[in-house]
Amino acid sequence: MPSQIKCWQQVTVEQFKTEILPAGQPAVLKGFFNSWPSVQSALQGESRFYHYMSSLDSGAQLDTLLLAPQTQGRIFYKDGLEGFNYEKRHYPLSAILMQLFKTKEQPDAVHIAAQSALVSECLPGFMSENQNPLLSEAVIPRIWLGNKVLVPAHFDDAENLACVIAGNRTFTLFPPEQVANMYIGPLDYAPTGAPISLVDFTNPDFQRYPKARQALEQAQQAELEPGDVLYIPALWWHQVESTGSVNLLCNYWWDGSIGTADSRSSPFSSLLHSLLSFRQLPLQQRKAWQAMFTHFLFQLDDDAFTHIPQDKKGILGQSAFSREAAIKQWLIKELEKAQ
Repeated sequence: MPSQIKCWQQVTVEQFKTEILPAGQPAVLKGFFNSWPSVQSALQGESRFYHYMSSLDSGAQLDTLLLAPQTQGRIFYKDGLEGFNYEKRHYPLSAILMQLFKTKEQPDAVHIAAQSALVSECLPGFMSENQNPLLSEAVIPRIWLGNKVLVPAHFDDAENLACVIAGNRTFTLFPPEQVANMYIGPLDYAPTGAPISLVDFTNPDFQRYPKARQALEQAQQAELEPGDVLYIPALWWHQVESTGSVNLLCNYWWDGSIGTADSRSSPFSSLLHSLLSFRQLPLQQRKAWQAMFTHFLFQLDDDAFTHIPQDKKGILGQSAFSREAAIKQWLIKELEKAQ
């Protein structure tokens, strides 16, 4: 069974920056945003919560997934991985909230998941009233709204703060090195955008996915309430289960390809390109390239390239970052030649 994610009480900004982030481990910041007006409105009841959120609603249309009752809210594929098990619609936040309240007592209600909406677009006043001192104001949060929904285990290539505003969510996290035990589905065809695990870790089928036992042995879990914050390090697999009839979460991504302030090219693109380049090579050649990648990309020896004068290091030197456009253009030409 998963162990409990370490819970920090009365965390300071200094602790977050000097102790939690450098450790590179998941962490719960208990009640860190209890004072947020959005959290307080949720704790004061449906009417207050609806009034507060509606007052901030710009009317922007949110990407919204609708799942039939028989899916039990699990965002997934159809049988045989033939398409996805939801319909996508677009609604403003206030309309979604109203529908959630109307159907919260219905056992056969449609499962609803409004996904990854930038608050700068749908709730333009949210950030000024619900401030996050842990990150730069340039990092714009996203809103996730719905009822009982299960998002399969997936990874993001950015650092992540997940902040529960209303309802309850259970997060089950797996270290990146557990990828071999996760039974990952298609890399370029996933219902959530990012590749997902085919295992339902709330009810795992160990006959079909026996290595999932090993993944669960290394898993960490936390149940979050309104005001709680979860730090998810980049590339940690995480399954997210919304357990309330009305759930609202905002998250902040930074230092990756999906942030808003400092986004960059995703290493995931390099993985796909590498599959194209190396997957069909003979085993001995793949082993040889593994040594190359280890030396040039993953070795931790800072002195590995000191034998080259700094001004001659080219793409091995720090100056490579200033040549990003040229490198991308070179890659585009190489891919075009391979067509």
